[in-house]
Amino acid sequence: MTELIPEQIIENKIFVIYGLKVMLDSDIAQLYGVETKVLNQAVKRNIGRFPKDFMFQLTNEDFSNLKSQIVTSSWGGKRKLPYAFTEYGVLMLSSVLNSEKAVQVNIQIIRVFAKLKEMALTHTELSKQLKELETRFIVYAKETNTDIEEIFRQLNFLTKITKPEKYEKIGFKTER
Repeated sequence: MTELIPEQIIENKIFVIYGLKVMLDSDIAQLYGVETKVLNQAVKRNIGRFPKDFMFQLTNEDFSNLKSQIVTSSWGGKRKLPYAFTEYGVLMLSSVLNSEKAVQVNIQIIRVFAKLKEMALTHTELSKQLKELETRFIVYAKETNTDIEEIFRQLNFLTKITKPEKYEKIGFKTER
């Protein structure tokens, strides 16, 4: 059995392009311990297994945008634009690359993709709950504001009641 790769390393190699979580061919090849060229050759021999929603080649613009997001670029001067593999493409790679290390790394990558998906669902659920609380708070604040306005109206009414200018003293009158 091969040594496990820390999840953080795999997570750092997952990017979002066109709203899809993808990994680049060079990063996958590095994790598998093979050259990028070898990985791409295996894919090309089995290209029927990789439709566009499994794998696509980046455009020059996509690639330069991606490089600008990555502070330390491990990519030297590439002659060809990289391929991006979606979660499904990574799954399919396990049927193309048969080495023990590739299978073990693939299992780890799929677990990380699943973890990221679970985190995204949790985030979505929390967003819904937060929106619901915000709506409740707005309704409560409006009701409370109405109550406070009524209190001020009553206080204003009470202060407007005319008071006699001179009070009659209550009690016994004694003359001195």
